[in-house]
Amino acid sequence: MNYESLIFDIDGTLWDSRALVAEGYNIQLKKEGLDHLCVTAEDLKPLFGKVMTEIADAILASIPESERYDLMERCMDTENRYLFENPCDIGYPGIRETMAKLAQKHRLFIVSNSQCGYPELCISKLGLTPYITGHLCFGDTGTGKCQTIRTLMAKYGIDSAAYIGDTQGDYEATVEAGIPFVWCTYGFGTPEGYEAKVDRFEELKDLL
Repeated sequence: MNYESLIFDIDGTLWDSRALVAEGYNIQLKKEGLDHLCVTAEDLKPLFGKVMTEIADAILASIPESERYDLMERCMDTENRYLFENPCDIGYPGIRETMAKLAQKHRLFIVSNSQCGYPELCISKLGLTPYITGHLCFGDTGTGKCQTIRTLMAKYGIDSAAYIGDTQGDYEATVEAGIPFVWCTYGFGTPEGYEAKVDRFEELKDLL
């Protein structure tokens, strides 16, 4: 497999932030007297990979829609601050070394369904700043992952790319975007299809 650029998902692909994200959300929920809405890492597992409005609809369903998304924004702001202050020793083995190797032959990018600030935080915490050419997320574009991939490709003049992710949503986005999907089997999902798969992140060095 030979592609000019590689585009990476974050959660379930580069790191597993579920526990820390849940803790960040819960800090805000408790602050607002909504302890009964607190979530666990397992609650978030099937939701990671979805856009933030869909996550809000799932975990804050009892909150009126007119208030739900503002509350979700506050939870995400608290989550970002919590992650920023935490060492975030949650990256999968070999991430930095593998990215350094891949960056010798490819331009590397990140596309996530996250809020603004989350890709930057991940890049910084994992020590990937020297290797990532650019990134976009749902918070930047307000669109689903397929369109965010297309926007990134247009912005950076990408003609040849593969997307590396872990969920059915990732796979569906690549099908719509017209690029190959590489499945990280250690992640959060079991997609219906893929171009290639890896059981450990380090295997990308040989595959790509």
